[in-house]
Amino acid sequence: MKHILFVKGIKTQEDVRKITEALNDTQLQFEVSLTNQAVIIHGRNDLVRVAKIALLEAGYIVD
Repeated sequence: MKHILFVKGIKTQEDVRKITEALNDTQLQFEVSLTNQAVIIHGRNDLVRVAKIALLEAGYIVD
């Protein structure tokens, strides 16, 4: 299952790098879209919560 999280503040490749580093620690399967300012999570619903927490800890706001 695919879940899309819209993340405020993704503006540069540096933001993509920071988000990638934060989510790599969670062992999630994901994609970061700079164009859409979104993170696509592949997996179950409970993994979305893990991703949201990691993004918040990295300093990003999830819609």
